[in-house]
Amino acid sequence: MIIRSVCQNLVRIKPRASPISYGSLLSTSSRRPNAELDKTTHIKSLTISYLQKSCGLSLESAISASEKLSIDSTDKPDSVLNLLRTVGLTQPQIKNLITKRPSLLLADSDHTLKPNVQLFESLGFTGTSLDKILNKEPRVLEGAVNTTVEFFRNNGFNDTQIKKMTMKRSSLYVFNVEKCLKPKLEYFKSLGFSELEMAKFLSAEPYILERSLEKQIIPCIQTLRRILDNDDNVLKAIKAGCPILECNVEKVLEPSISILVNQGVPKSLVLKLILIQPRALLLSSDRLNEIIGKVKKLGFDPTNLLFVLAIRSMAVMSKEYWEKKLEAYMSFGLTKDEVYSAFKRQPMCMIVSEQKIRKLMDFYVNKLSLEPLIISKNPNILLLSLEKRILPRCSVLQLLMSKELIKRDLSLPHMFKMTEKQFVEKVVKKFEDKLPEIVKAYQGKIEFTGSLK
Repeated sequence: MIIRSVCQNLVRIKPRASPISYGSLLSTSSRRPNAELDKTTHIKSLTISYLQKSCGLSLESAISASEKLSIDSTDKPDSVLNLLRTVGLTQPQIKNLITKRPSLLLADSDHTLKPNVQLFESLGFTGTSLDKILNKEPRVLEGAVNTTVEFFRNNGFNDTQIKKMTMKRSSLYVFNVEKCLKPKLEYFKSLGFSELEMAKFLSAEPYILERSLEKQIIPCIQTLRRILDNDDNVLKAIKAGCPILECNVEKVLEPSISILVNQGVPKSLVLKLILIQPRALLLSSDRLNEIIGKVKKLGFDPTNLLFVLAIRSMAVMSKEYWEKKLEAYMSFGLTKDEVYSAFKRQPMCMIVSEQKIRKLMDFYVNKLSLEPLIISKNPNILLLSLEKRILPRCSVLQLLMSKELIKRDLSLPHMFKMTEKQFVEKVVKKFEDKLPEIVKAYQGKIEFTGSLK
């Protein structure tokens, strides 16, 4: 009852205001805001509608995207969409791009997007490949692409390397060249890297260029200098494994070094491992200890180079991938013990890719009729190139056998393991006078067509 009475009394109270004040309220607080509200509502509606109909966004996505842009005219967005279609992007790809970067619709198509797209096309990016880099970093089309590309070209990077970097890290195009990229390249040059070397390792690991020079790269180099004694070794370690620049060396590398030393590995061999493959030591202590235990169980001696090579081989691949390689060898008739026997002789035989393992084993077993056990006892032949070394030598041997200049029961592994100089001196030059075409065979101009048995 009390509340109802208060409400009734409030209704009876009449506001006091002059006609002028009422007029002011109508003109400034009502009419104008309503007009502005109508315009804002219209633009909002147009934006959502355009995002749905022209870009294929769902209502929910269109509403979300409309918070980041306002379309009051379709001229610019139409121009942008036409350009994206022209370079081979499909409607689903365009939809995904606009969802991630709706403001792209308001970019300058002629003066910004088109020149950037053309530069990416000159590097080999069109359609699906262009979509991949835009999917990773949709801002690149609005960045200073030409400035970034020219910067890398002027510092010794070729277009193949720039393309490789772009595929791995398209985000580099949104960095400020002068403030972010240039100081890092100048620092690497100051360490002694040539432009050729720098282009090679940075195109393979462009992630380094995203790391802070002051907070990550320089402290890492300083710690490596302390561990490796001199800048030459630091350069070798970086070339052998660029990811070392991305880790906390003090917290990761130094504990691993201590673990190996405590297991009886001489410091000289630990240093050699860092220079060969530093990534092998960028493991958790538990994982490194597990690998060391397996290597010791196989009978490797901690004071021998093969011990650290075995650790290197196990450390750079997952357990699953290791098993796949074991299966690949075993599928050609080797037992598990024979595979590990080969590994003990040459730990690098497990570094070979599964594809290369299958290709070489197929050739040795099925084309040359080599016994799997012979391969196990000569694992170095698993590291050789089939196209560049094995096939040309097989062509030479086939030619010599066809003319009965050499016996058919010679040791093929011995022939394959000879250095280039040895093979030329002891085989090619020895029979060149009697059989001039042997040079063509060695050059790969005579195809190997059959068995050597």
